[in-house]
Amino acid sequence: MQLHRLEVEGFGPFRARQLVDFDVFADDGIFLIAGRTGAGKSSILDAVCFALYGGVPRYEGGEKRLRSDHCEPDDVTQVVVEFSTSAGRYRVTRSPEYERPKKRGGGLTVQPAAVQLDVLVGGEWIGLAAKEREAAYELDEILQLSREQFLQVILLAQNRFSEFLLAGSKDRQALLRRLFGTERFEDVQARFDERRREAERALGSRLATVAARLDEGERIVVAAELAREPAAEIGSEPADELGGELSGELSGERVGGIVDGGGDPAESVAVAGTTQERLARLRQAKARADYRAERRVAEHAEAERLSSAADAALSALRDDQRAQVERDRARAALARLDAEEPQIAQARSEWENARAAEILRAPINAAATAVAASALARDAESRARTAWEAYGIDAPDLAEWAEERTRQTGSWERASQWELSAPELDAELVAAREDLDALLARREESEEERRAVPARLEELTIQRDEARRLADRADDLASAERAAADRHAAALDVVRLDAELVVADRALADASAVLATAQSTLAQLRQRRLDGFAGELATALHEGEACPVCGSLEHPAPAEHADPVSAEDIDRAEAERDRLAERERTASDVVASLRLAHAAALTKADGRGVDTAASEQAQAAHALAQSRSAAERVRQLEEHRDALTERIRRLDEEREADEASLASARETHALLTQRVEETRAAIAEARGDFATVAERLAATIAEVAAAHALIEAAAERTRRDETASTATAERDAAIEESVFDDVASVERALRSASDQQALEARITAHSVRREKEREILFDLELRTLPEEPIDLQSAEQESQAARRRWTTAVDEASRATAMAEQLGAAIDAAASEHARTADDAAEYEVLRDLADTIAGRGANTRKMTLETFVLAAELEEIVDAANRRLGDMSTGRYQLRHSDALAARGAASGLGIVVFDAFTGQTRPAQSLSGGETFLSSLALALGLAEVVTARAGGIRLDTLFIDEGFGSLDGDTLEVAMRTLDELRQGGRTVGVISHVEAMQEQIPAQLRVRATSEGPSIIESR
Repeated sequence: MQLHRLEVEGFGPFRARQLVDFDVFADDGIFLIAGRTGAGKSSILDAVCFALYGGVPRYEGGEKRLRSDHCEPDDVTQVVVEFSTSAGRYRVTRSPEYERPKKRGGGLTVQPAAVQLDVLVGGEWIGLAAKEREAAYELDEILQLSREQFLQVILLAQNRFSEFLLAGSKDRQALLRRLFGTERFEDVQARFDERRREAERALGSRLATVAARLDEGERIVVAAELAREPAAEIGSEPADELGGELSGELSGERVGGIVDGGGDPAESVAVAGTTQERLARLRQAKARADYRAERRVAEHAEAERLSSAADAALSALRDDQRAQVERDRARAALARLDAEEPQIAQARSEWENARAAEILRAPINAAATAVAASALARDAESRARTAWEAYGIDAPDLAEWAEERTRQTGSWERASQWELSAPELDAELVAAREDLDALLARREESEEERRAVPARLEELTIQRDEARRLADRADDLASAERAAADRHAAALDVVRLDAELVVADRALADASAVLATAQSTLAQLRQRRLDGFAGELATALHEGEACPVCGSLEHPAPAEHADPVSAEDIDRAEAERDRLAERERTASDVVASLRLAHAAALTKADGRGVDTAASEQAQAAHALAQSRSAAERVRQLEEHRDALTERIRRLDEEREADEASLASARETHALLTQRVEETRAAIAEARGDFATVAERLAATIAEVAAAHALIEAAAERTRRDETASTATAERDAAIEESVFDDVASVERALRSASDQQALEARITAHSVRREKEREILFDLELRTLPEEPIDLQSAEQESQAARRRWTTAVDEASRATAMAEQLGAAIDAAASEHARTADDAAEYEVLRDLADTIAGRGANTRKMTLETFVLAAELEEIVDAANRRLGDMSTGRYQLRHSDALAARGAASGLGIVVFDAFTGQTRPAQSLSGGETFLSSLALALGLAEVVTARAGGIRLDTLFIDEGFGSLDGDTLEVAMRTLDELRQGGRTVGVISHVEAMQEQIPAQLRVRATSEGPSIIESR
């Protein structure tokens, strides 16, 4: 990586944009960044680091004061760095977050941080990233160095140079971890510790599970009293011996160790013998439980058999009781049905006569209905004839007369309708006349308006032309108004500048007088200083010392220093004289500028006073306002003319429409007049001798209706007589063929449909019930049941007792079986978990030993973690690389060595650095080196670290290197050695930048960047 260009603006001590071109130092290979303390030398490296990584190392953990305190609110803060790698040339532009004035309104707003990464392609910069995260990702790929690596490899920052050499093992580990990214080994250690804890928890959990299962089985044994089973029942050991053994086990050892919360899990496996004994005793109890369960199951089967037999006997006895009750009921029911037989026979006879009479119901009803209808038809005919004869019309053929009158009423109905609509037709005629008159009046009004519009149009045209001539002068009048305003403003400036000139002349005179006084005072002081030189030399004489003027050792008559004036007094007087001279020059410049401005204002006012200029401006403004008003008047008059022109066009269109409407109205009026005359003639013809057509039509319709009623009544009477005669003959023939004598006997036998259904249902129900009861009684009589009532009490009591014995047996068998199953499950679970405990304990021991070794515990006597071990290998390479330079720099006296000695009080160890002194043949701490020796050792170690880090970063090429450290602690010879080392670093085209204010280095390094603080405060960068 090689830096080419740096631009800094508003950053650190730099306010104005500063440019650093590193390429100009490529030929020299080494350049010096010099300047007074506090000028901002290190800020150059801060800017490089900020541009590439967005942060500055010396501001870590505190306030990030990146923006220059010299910046004005509107100033920009920005850093631009151009660099190149093997992948190409890049440019980073970055700005921190800072406050700036709001673009709208007052106050400040926060300008967010910004970054832009560009790449040079074909001579043009092409954007790669414009967001913080994207730029960081791209720069990480391009640089292949983290910020910590950059600070150790390229930019050896101030206060970090000797940090690595003098750091303790713990601090050195933290630094190496950041450089080499060995956090993954700490993660490996954490993962192994976690696996050890998980194995420990798993083993403890399994041991706890075994103990819980054994405790559960023993609780079951105690609760079921299996330890006190009789020996005869089990068929094995005596009861007392078994009970004592089990009770001793239950009150003895339990699985301990980690189950109780203490001890190593592996040590808990030592109680396995006790667990095996407890499992053996539980299995013996399980055998007793199984035997008890078998006995209870057998008792349950016997109780169930006896209960089933008692239930069957009770059920049979209850069935006999129900049959006995049903037999007695059937006997009583059959006796009641036999007693009802006479009434059923009478009902059967009545029902049969009703069915025979029902066949004759229709003929009898039809004959009666036909005779009644015939009588009604004769009455209707008589009434119709009386109504017809009332009209007094003689019509031989009544039907022909009615048809003729019906044809005549058709034409009379149309005339009647015309008669009803005659008033509306007359109103339409009147309305048509009124519409015709209105159209004639409107046509006359339009003609009058059409004759008046042209004159009005001509008047508006004249007014528009006059206003347009006035409006056309607007530009000239505006120019005149501006000129008048300028003259008025200039006249006001003349008055103001007159007053200011008076004040400025007075200030200049006062400044000249004060300056003259100061110059006189300075001359007097200088004269007094010259006069007092002899006295001043005399005050420095001492007895026995040579006089600086004559060299005499005796001073017989030294001059007196009566009026002393020191050099500081002269300097203060000169400074005061210079300040007053500057003040006089400023006052003189103000007077000159005011005189120039006064002359320019007089010329611009053109000799006019304030009042005259103001009057001319007012007149010009009034004329301009009238011209602009005339422009608006032109627009309004144009709109009026356009409106009148449009009105003329519309009047022409309306005249054509009015002519068409007038012709249509005249035609409509003529048609309505003809229609009214024709309608009146038709109505008169249809009315005849009646008052209205409607009255004649109503009278004729009534006569025709009476004629039709008589015709229809005569035809209906004839038809009804024929129907009555036929119905009577059919009725008489049906009665003759039946069992009845006459109509009266048939009517007496008739019953309604509901009565017939009730009789039939009564007969059928009696027959069905009697047959059913006989069948029931027949089956029951065959069973030879006793006549006395059957008693169920004794059988029910026996059944209930057997049911209780069965329920008790079921509960006992269920409890015994469940207890045996629970005990077996607990024994199986405990045995299974106990079998897996040994495997878990072996796995735990392996993981524990491995985790302790990685974490520096247990058998790891060096107390080195895995990460420390890896970093120790890296540190050995770093020390080897450093010794290749330190041997030359120390003329073979010193060498750095890696130390893995144990630290005191269990502190972290494995990353120590000691110094081997060839003069003594002993090693000693790095803190024992002198300041110069520490610098040389730190420089060698830093360069060795840079080489190793570079190799680990993929062997990238480092073409630029900065060293920011105090070379002032070195003597001349040691400085020469350091300079030779730096000179070696520029081999292969590398450029080395050194920050120092040591004068010897300024003499030896001609290529320099000088950082100088200006008198105003901000610093600037100058190249040599």
